[in-house]
Amino acid sequence: MSTNIEVQEPPTALRLVTQAYASLLLIAFALMPAQLIAYLYFYQAPTLKFEDHLFHEIAIAVATLEGLFVTYVAWRCYKSSGEPLLRWLTVGFLGFVQIYALHGAFTGMAHHNIWLFLLYGPASRLAMSILLLVGLLSYNRPPDDVEKRSNARAWLMWIALFLTVDLIVAWVAYSAYAGHPAVRLSLEGGALFFCALNVVVMLSRRIRSPLMVIFGVSVTWFGLSSLAFILGQPWNHMWWLAHAIFAGGFFLLSYGVVQAFRTTRSFSTIYSQEEMMTRLAQAMAGTQSALEEVQRSNQKLERLSTTDPLTGAGNRRQFIEHIETEIARAKRSGAPLSLLSLDLDHFKGINDSRGHLVGDEVLCGFVRKCLESIRPFDAVARVGGEEFMVLLPGATLEAACAVGERLRSAIQSSAFDVGNRPSIDVTISWTRWRHP
Repeated sequence: MSTNIEVQEPPTALRLVTQAYASLLLIAFALMPAQLIAYLYFYQAPTLKFEDHLFHEIAIAVATLEGLFVTYVAWRCYKSSGEPLLRWLTVGFLGFVQIYALHGAFTGMAHHNIWLFLLYGPASRLAMSILLLVGLLSYNRPPDDVEKRSNARAWLMWIALFLTVDLIVAWVAYSAYAGHPAVRLSLEGGALFFCALNVVVMLSRRIRSPLMVIFGVSVTWFGLSSLAFILGQPWNHMWWLAHAIFAGGFFLLSYGVVQAFRTTRSFSTIYSQEEMMTRLAQAMAGTQSALEEVQRSNQKLERLSTTDPLTGAGNRRQFIEHIETEIARAKRSGAPLSLLSLDLDHFKGINDSRGHLVGDEVLCGFVRKCLESIRPFDAVARVGGEEFMVLLPGATLEAACAVGERLRSAIQSSAFDVGNRPSIDVTISWTRWRHP
């Protein structure tokens, strides 16, 4: 059985156009928040504000819980695959949650010490953007060993570091420098800078795997949210839009982490559609080659099961099946069918005097002479040690006798040379059988 699968490739021009269109859609989606930022920046009324502490606390609480969940999922992926990028994603999510949670916890301080309320937001985004960049730089590096993945001390050190960051932010919030524009701008601007650097690194390294595309779009949204925070003021619409943009980026990145968990536990071994098609074509070609090899092996096994391994003539099993088929055909058509029984004379003496290796050579030479003397559709079978049958479909008794005499004469007049030893004279005896 042979299966040929042909995949028709689309025209090159159409492939290029669709690829460019897909790239433009992706860029438009990644920059979509910029349109909303521009709209609010030019058209919102500065006096419009929405100050609702309870809503803000609930939103931050939900974001914190989701962040903890995604941190856990990323950690499980890292435990399974050991991919360094996932280690840094886990640390990035953990740092964001640990710092950002205080942004919600201190919502009530907005009227007492607004900097204690505000600075934890940009600090969390700055820490996350730096850690994401470090993770991106480790993309496609060899996996960590199992011992490193299970090192609880390393994770405790990160938790302690983030607690230190919380204390530093609180100290800055109560210092004389808290209200200086450079403080908030350096935090938020730093987050924007490192997010942009993430995108530049991705483009320069041409990282295009599906989950890394999600990573790039998410980081772009994180950067645009920092831009919106810089342009906005607490509680105005731009400020709330910045929260929404960051949440959208976080949702996208968490979707990528969950997809990694549900598939390969890795960000780098999930393939794009083009890679999948290439790998599918390679797999199909490999399968086709394997099927052909199996077919050749089956044919070889079939030949081995129906052929005498020494002489290449048919064996007893093949002969019985063949003669039954020919007898049935002769009965249906009324055509004659003849059979010759051949026996090498005094073959035992050849084995005894010259050895079995010489006897084997004589048998092989005898079969070659038989095949040269009969028709292509006649068959020779070895049914015993030196006993052979020749099946002659459509041959009358007279024709079978003529074939038998021709074989006897050809064998008798041939000298069987075996290596450097003296030649051997061989004779045969034959009997015939015909149907009907």
